Amino acid sequence: MKKKHILVVDDEESLCEILQFNLEVEGYNVDVAYSAEQALQLNLEKYSLIILDIMMGAISGLKMAQIIKNDEQTANIPIIFCTAKESEDDTVTGLNIGADDYVIKPFSIREVVARVKSVLRRTAKQNQASEPEEIRYETLCIDVEKKCCMLDEKDIKLTKKELEILILFLQNAGKIFSREEILKRVWDHQVIVLDRTIDVNITRLRKKIGQYGKFIITRTGYGYGFKN
Repeated sequence: MKKKHILVVDDEESLCEILQFNLEVEGYNVDVAYSAEQALQLNLEKYSLIILDIMMGAISGLKMAQIIKNDEQTANIPIIFCTAKESEDDTVTGLNIGADDYVIKPFSIREVVARVKSVLRRTAKQNQASEPEEIRYETLCIDVEKKCCMLDEKDIKLTKKELEILILFLQNAGKIFSREEILKRVWDHQVIVLDRTIDVNITRLRKKIGQYGKFIITRTGYGYGFKN
């Protein structure tokens, strides 16, 4: 089973280290950032959960949470606020923004770990309920769980990236994605990918999906999408 990736954002370095150590003992991959500014430079989409301090520097935890929730690519990432400020107003504001839980400093590590596990379990159930098992456009069908694509009841051999691009397009039919957006959604941020690589994958994908290849459209100067 793939490890969940957690981001801890707090300007107390010692607290970040304690949380990182204990959460990694529980089997999670954990990154830390010592400010909202530093955290916002990361590829936030890869995280399963963010533990976020409210009282930080120029960008507060509340402001960072608003940025996360206002971006459709990160809006569904659960957030646990972690703060010494025991204010009812902050609690209400955080929950209204979309926080999933709230812990007050000083706290026990066992409490934080328990809350992390609870939020991740709840999120996993919500995602399982909302994620379609099958994506279909006429006789073109993708089995999301099995990671395979069928055309007219026959299996199509797509690479991992080709399949992920097709899923992205079919789930957002009618939307045009720039090369930068496709890169961010499909390729790992640590991998250097040229625009030409994306173009080649699109060209191969068009050929492999037969009559539906013409539905993958190009908007010159903008990017690619699937015509609905």
